This record gives sequence, C-alpha cells and structure tokens, in this order.
Amino acid sequence: MSSGQRLNVVPTVTVLAQIKSRLTGASKGHGLLKKKADALNLRFRQLLKEILECKSSMGETMKSSYFALTEVKYAAGDGVRHTVRDNVDRASVRVTSSTDNVAGVKIPKFQQHVDSSATSKMELTGLGKGGAQVAECRKSFLSSLELLVQLASLQTSFVTLDAAIKTTNRRVNALENVVIPKLENTIQYIKGELDELEREEFFRLKKVQGKKKRDLEAKDKLKQKGLERAPEAPKAMLHTEADDPDVVF
Repeated sequence: MSSGQRLNVVPTVTVLAQIKSRLTGASKGHGLLKKKADALNLRFRQLLKEILECKSSMGETMKSSYFALTEVKYAAGDGVRHTVRDNVDRASVRVTSSTDNVAGVKIPKFQQHVDSSATSKMELTGLGKGGAQVAECRKSFLSSLELLVQLASLQTSFVTLDAAIKTTNRRVNALENVVIPKLENTIQYIKGELDELEREEFFRLKKVQGKKKRDLEAKDKLKQKGLERAPEAPKAMLHTEADDPDVVF
C-alpha cells in the first residue's frame, strides 16, 4: 500500500481510535449528503416540470395579450397610448423577492404584487371608445407579467439548485472515492503495524522465557552435579587416615 493511499500517521492505538472516529463521521456525512442530493434532485425535477408548463402557458398568454393590444388599437385608435400614459404616475405592479429553503440550500423566489389604488385610475381609460378592449388588454398583460415573474423565479431557482447539486455531488464523490477509502486504508495499515509489533513482542518474550528456562535448567544441572560430588569427601578422608603410620609410645 503506497503512502498516497493512506494518511501519514504513527501506528499507535490512540491514532487508531482517532482515525476510526473520523471514519464514522465521514460515513455519517456521506449519508447525509446523499440524502441532501436526493432531495435537491427531486426539487430540481419538479422545477424543470414547472418551467416547461410555465413556458407552454406563457406562449399562449403572450399571444392572447398581443391580440388584445391589436384590438385596442383597432377600436380606440393610436391615440389611446397617450391616454394610458397620462393616467400612470407610478408602477401598479411590483416584484418582491424572498428565499425558500430546500435541504439547507437557500433558493430565491419572486412574487408579483398589484397596487389596487393604481389599478382604479385605469378604469376610466377608454371611456369614449374601446374601453372594454383596454380593460381586457390590461388584464391579459397582467396575466402575462405574472407568468414572466413566475418563470424568472423558477429559472433562478433552477440555476441555483443546479449549482448546489453539482457542489453536493462533488463532496459526495470526494468522500466516497477519496476520504473514506484513505481512512479505511489507514486503519488497515495501523492494524497491520500493531499486529506486527504484537508478534515481535510475543517473539521477544518467548525468547526471553526460553533463555530463562535454559538458565534454570543449567543451574539445576550444576546443583545436581554438586550433590553427586558431595559424598566422596568422607571416603577420601578415611583413606588418608588409613595410610598414616602407627605411633608407638
């Protein structure tokens, strides 16, 4: 196993416990990120479906709006545009933004708000001729604007989710293919080194015990030899006494 496939650590029991703890945390993080990626992908597919539906509806609505505008020009003439501009002093439609939370990812969301006070001023536009067409045209363009705001919100959320999914997938792949395998290889390396140290220690103890055993056996042999030689001493003394000459008084 090359050093690039594992962490460069000292193989000790303490380090082994630390690496196991890191592996547990990495595994839990991998599981949470997988769940997050699944939730983001689910919302991503929902947004894609909503975008397609919104674009389909917007095509028909915009077509109806411009048909209504053509009817207004035909019924009230080109001078109606000046009448409409004179009755507008501020925007009757405002767009506000908020955020939606999907699996910890903040997604921007746009909402349309219509000012009712500004709307009442437009009710008198086209009273001479073409009033009904002006009201219908305004209503149609309000619907088109609402769809445009909705589409902008969906597409912004789509782009934000796409970036979040890519980031989450990169983290999942890094944990799955780099971090977790490296921690597992490090644990195997430390266990192997500790087993080797344990075998060396066992062999050393066995050698020490063998040497002690041999020393004890040698001492026992020396003791036995000493006991065998001890009874010969009196015989030698008796033999020397027998050889002494007799003394005559």
